Amino acid sequence: MTAERRRRWKWAPALIGFVALSAVAGVLAAAAVTPAVALTGSAADSTISVFDGLPEYIKVEPLAQASTMYANYNGQQVPIASFYSQNRVEVGWDAISQNLKDAAIATEDPRFYEHGGVDVTGTLRGAVLTALHKSVQGGSSITQQYVKNILVQRCENKQPDPTASAAVQKKQYAAYQSCYDDATKVDPVRKLKEMRYAIGLEKEYSKNDILQSYLNIALFGGRVYGVQSAAEYYFGVSAKDISLPQAATLVAILNNPDNLRIDKPENKDNGAANGYAQTLARRNYVLDRMLINGKITKEEHDAAVATKVEPKITAMQNGCMTAQQYNAAFFCDYVERTIEQDPTFGKTDDERSSFLTRGGLKIYTTLNLDLQHQAQLAVSSYIPPTSPNLDLGSSNVSVEVGTGRVVTMVQNRPYDNTATPAPGSTSVNYNTDYKDGGSEGFQTGSSYKAFDLLEWLKEGHSLYESVNGTQHLFPQSAFHESDPCNDIGGAPWPVANDEGETVTSTTVMNATAASINSIFAMMATKLDLCGIKERAQDLLVHGADEETNPFRANPSSVLGTNYIAPITMATAYAGIANNGKACSPVAIDKIVNADGTEHAVPKTQCSTTPIDPGVAAAAIYALQGVLRGGGTAASANPGDGVPLFGKTGTTDNSLENWLVTSTTKVAQATWVGNVAGEVALRSQTFQGIGGGNVKFSIVKRIQAALDAVYGGSAFPAPPAKYLYSAPAPKPTTPAVPGQPAPGPGQGGNKGGGNQGPNPPGKKP
Repeated sequence: MTAERRRRWKWAPALIGFVALSAVAGVLAAAAVTPAVALTGSAADSTISVFDGLPEYIKVEPLAQASTMYANYNGQQVPIASFYSQNRVEVGWDAISQNLKDAAIATEDPRFYEHGGVDVTGTLRGAVLTALHKSVQGGSSITQQYVKNILVQRCENKQPDPTASAAVQKKQYAAYQSCYDDATKVDPVRKLKEMRYAIGLEKEYSKNDILQSYLNIALFGGRVYGVQSAAEYYFGVSAKDISLPQAATLVAILNNPDNLRIDKPENKDNGAANGYAQTLARRNYVLDRMLINGKITKEEHDAAVATKVEPKITAMQNGCMTAQQYNAAFFCDYVERTIEQDPTFGKTDDERSSFLTRGGLKIYTTLNLDLQHQAQLAVSSYIPPTSPNLDLGSSNVSVEVGTGRVVTMVQNRPYDNTATPAPGSTSVNYNTDYKDGGSEGFQTGSSYKAFDLLEWLKEGHSLYESVNGTQHLFPQSAFHESDPCNDIGGAPWPVANDEGETVTSTTVMNATAASINSIFAMMATKLDLCGIKERAQDLLVHGADEETNPFRANPSSVLGTNYIAPITMATAYAGIANNGKACSPVAIDKIVNADGTEHAVPKTQCSTTPIDPGVAAAAIYALQGVLRGGGTAASANPGDGVPLFGKTGTTDNSLENWLVTSTTKVAQATWVGNVAGEVALRSQTFQGIGGGNVKFSIVKRIQAALDAVYGGSAFPAPPAKYLYSAPAPKPTTPAVPGQPAPGPGQGGNKGGGNQGPNPPGKKP
């Protein structure tokens, strides 16, 4: 046998298989049943045996679609970010241009509306081409191509998880590759499976449904899937508005998405007059087929052929970086992490990630972009993202009272989660817990005194009870706590007032407004330290990262040495305003699935052990004095008539500064502090304002914006027993909220002072 004859016979089995396949195709197209055809040859036998046990019908599963996140802007829902593993937006029949439908049929399957799923003529032509070119050629109908895409899509779910271990990724990749090979390998057996499934599909769906689904599932290069996303990405128009030359170009790309896509510089032939020479040639072939098959006129054909391939690439951003244009990237990241972690959205990490990136969701969030803009302006006007010799951060977050809905979430630095973030940017959310993309928290200073006050009242003390403030060194034995806290021990605790002043005695009412440390330290000796911790926990307070800095009840904690996230403090103060019942923060109002149904979302969880409403009312009564004349935060009050309470906080050496406030409608927490390093904020100035007071200027603008939208009503009057109780004498001249305590100076922030050693812990 000559070498030439050996080469001819080398591909004979493939030809025999394809001839057998073609014969089976004829029977299938005619009878649409499992064939009982006697064909000779081992190739034919093995091909037909594929039908044994093979179901007629392939299940059509939901396509991976991009999800979109929305926020409220001027009363309208606007998109702020998208998430996808495949950039696809599935559209209906009427949303697809007739040009696209005609181009696909004329080029890929001219007899689409005539056959029953398998084009016998095309299959036979493929068999002949196989014989002539010594490799298996095309001949697949649009329905068969749709089947292939369905099988490939199933494999996409087996893509390796980049967060898994190397060993797990290796196994996952092997499973993915095996699946992909089975779905795409070029042999008669795979073709025969396609035929069987194609005929089954045509029994279940109309021709228009199949064509629509094919155009929605097809790959157009990279991560762009479906005609809607392809039209938007390559030409900046919707699939229903695409022109004839553009439609022909997209159908051309289908032939070889990687080499014919028009967004890659390497695919562009700069020497050609029209550029993208290969894509242009294939596009003109599509136009030729449309003319031959009567889809367009000669004039339309010639005009389209004369048109250049001119893409208008309109990239669809993936992830939260795009939300930076609305100053909402950190909030977006918070929502994304909620979906990725909450079991409401799936049992496993993979299920939740797939839900977000493949589900085609419309995610409607709680964010108010109008208020977000005002909050961002307030923070950015004073605290820059970078400053020489100062690694400084600032943030603001607000939540609705009673609902937990997060209204604003901003910080001084822009969001950047890339491998090489821009200078002055960060991916750390200063407002949230560590598990939610945040830091390990910040010491709260005297903003924690609200919880001391609640326990003081719960244990039967009153606001106008006088407390001695002369003691400044407290042995650990002066304090007591019940199990299971057991956080007492060590050296005596030195306590200084914020401006070094000495206070003989004053009422708790005045001590709250002026934030006198020595008074609150003495109050703590009369209380159960575990009780103070429990009152905070009743309001859903916890450490931002319990593994690094556990939430403690040691003596210095009464002046705010626990590391807590701003969103937690805002939640707690909203709980005080809500008659003592705190409700966990939520960021999602509604999620609509791709099919229009609603998906369950996490609901706010309110405290099961709320603060007594009378105690809460009395605490509010005292904390209102903080924002009235003589109070430490009086300059932050916008003076718009909306009742307001709150508490300042400054840590040792003014490393961290806080102001947390609430009306009856919304609470907010604002933080300014060192991200790294230990620079005293009071040694700095920001826009001419001292670093210890800059938080007041920030909050005043934010509070005014919140009040303008939400308003607020009067707080409940406190029961008399929490104002005056034996044996504390009533003052001869009744004090009022905000009346300065005798002794301490005015105008400064009394929320800091020596709070004992700071627990070690990394900053963000």
